[in-house]
Parts: sequence; structure tokens; C-alpha cells
Amino acid sequence: MGGSRVAAVLELRGVSKHYGRVVAVDAIDLRIAGGTYCCLLGPSGCGKTSTLRMIAGHETVTSGDIVFDGEPITDRPPGRRGTAMMFQSYALFPHLSVLDNVAFALKMRGIARERRRARAASLLELMAMEAYADRFPAQLSGGQQQRVALARALITEPRVLLLDEPLSALDPFLRVQMRVELKRLQRELGIAFIHVTHAQDEAMALADVIVVMNEGRIEQHGSPREVFNHPRTEFVARFIGGHNVVTVGGVRLAVRADRLRLCRLHAGGDACGRLTAIVTAVEYQGNVVHTDLRADDGTELVAVAADHLFDREPLEPGARVAVSWDDAGAHRLA
Repeated sequence: MGGSRVAAVLELRGVSKHYGRVVAVDAIDLRIAGGTYCCLLGPSGCGKTSTLRMIAGHETVTSGDIVFDGEPITDRPPGRRGTAMMFQSYALFPHLSVLDNVAFALKMRGIARERRRARAASLLELMAMEAYADRFPAQLSGGQQQRVALARALITEPRVLLLDEPLSALDPFLRVQMRVELKRLQRELGIAFIHVTHAQDEAMALADVIVVMNEGRIEQHGSPREVFNHPRTEFVARFIGGHNVVTVGGVRLAVRADRLRLCRLHAGGDACGRLTAIVTAVEYQGNVVHTDLRADDGTELVAVAADHLFDREPLEPGARVAVSWDDAGAHRLA
């Protein structure tokens, strides 16, 4: 698998999903190029999983079209879309060995036993799981089960792999390790991955394109750097994290937390910033210090500074400070 054969484009054209009177996805347009790692990012209930399931064919489209490689696939069954889905629960068959779990889809297609098992073995090798071929799912760790589920999804040679919160069941250390594995696998295969997550750090680490969703709509999409550095809306600035939202002269700005500068205010001294605030909490996090603040207008702020910079003029809860930033660290919101 890989490379030029799979450079097809997946398009969503005015796609909506209604559950009775509830609008889960509201007329979204999206274009995902072949070979792209795309993360659908947003809070619970924003429509990202419904979108993924419509692409997979596990949910019907209320209105709009899904087009793949120039052909409408809106009404095609899941097995005829060129996609495969890895479910959040992994959904491995407990009574089948690892090898037979991976080979199962080819068995259902009537592929001869030796041929399907040989293909399954090659995918287990790709996942560094060949030594576990004869084990059963209950004998595997969470990370090993995930690798088996990935191999099983890939055995039909999809051109788009759909992943529904694939890392949510893993512990934090393994989650970071598996992020590296997923990115490596996507690059080796050269196919599009569409990955649903609510974790901003996960999307930042993995995606070529992040699609931020809110209340069934796409708030913004673009590269991780573009979305982080230039959030279009207050929702994106707050959800992506790392930003404060402030009002200056009637203009709403997103200001990066690591670009805030704090200057202690002494009695009778002049303000040296754009806002004045009181420190509400200080949290040491190793190489950085997070300082929580409440501006005089009630706005909650966070400043992030390297520990050695914070230590030059440490602050404590209750301290009054002036808050400033360079224009380059702020972005006007729509």
C-alpha cells in the first residue's frame, strides 16, 4: 500500500445530520486531500463523530453529498466506499486469535485461508505484533489491542482510514507513544487518516490539517500552526488553548499566554501595561510557571513564563500587576 495510488480527494458538500429535531451536523463543507492526516477537533456534542460516521457509511446523511475521487458515495454501503473505520472500543473478537481477528474481513469476502492469513501476518509485522499472532485479545495490553485493531482496519487496503478517539482508552505515557506510531504509519502508507479527538495536544501533534468543530459547524480549519497562531473566533482561541481573550478599546483580541508580560505594581507606582490585574494562583510545572490572573474588568487570564524568567521577579497570589504584550503576540478575532 502507499504513495501515488491513493491520492484521491474526499469532499463533504453541504453535509447535514439531523436526529429528529436535533441538528448534529449543520451543512458543512470540507475537502480532505489524499495522504493528509486530518483531525476533527471539538468538545463533546460538536458533531465530529457524526461526521466521521457519515463518511464511513455508519450514519445516513440527512442532506448534502459525500464525494470521493470525484464519485458520490453518499448512499454506498460501508464496504464499498474505499474507507475503513477503527472504533474507539477496538471491538476485537474475544474468541479469535490476533491473526484471525486481523484476517476476518478477508474471510467475509471469501478470500482463501492461506492468502488472508498471509496478508494478516504482513500487517502484524508492520505493527510490530507478529510475535502475538496466536494470542487472544484478553492476553494483550491496551496498546497492543490498538495495533491489532489498526491492522484489522487496514487489511481491506482502504484509501481513507477513519479513527474515532483511538487514543482515549490509553494511559498518558502510552498515548504519546502511540501518537508517534500513528503518524509514522500514516506516512508509510500514504493514505488519508481522519481522526476524531477532543484533545488539542493530540490534534496539534498529529495533524496536517485541523478542523475545529462547534455546535455542528466548522469554526476553522487549517494547519496546526495557522489555527493556533491565527484563531478566527473566540471559541477557537479558547478551545485550542494557549490564548487569552481580552477586550481593548472595544476590540476582541486573542493574546498568547506565553506572550503576556507581568510587571508588579507598587503602591503609588505608574501602570506599565495595557491592563491591570491581580494574581490569583501560581502553578509550577517544571520548565514553565503558569500564573492565573483576574483583570480589573473581571476577565480571567493566564500567563506562561519559563521558570528561570519567572524566578527573576517571582509573584505570589494577591500581587497586583500590570499586563502587557507586543502586537505580534495578539490576533484580532472575528
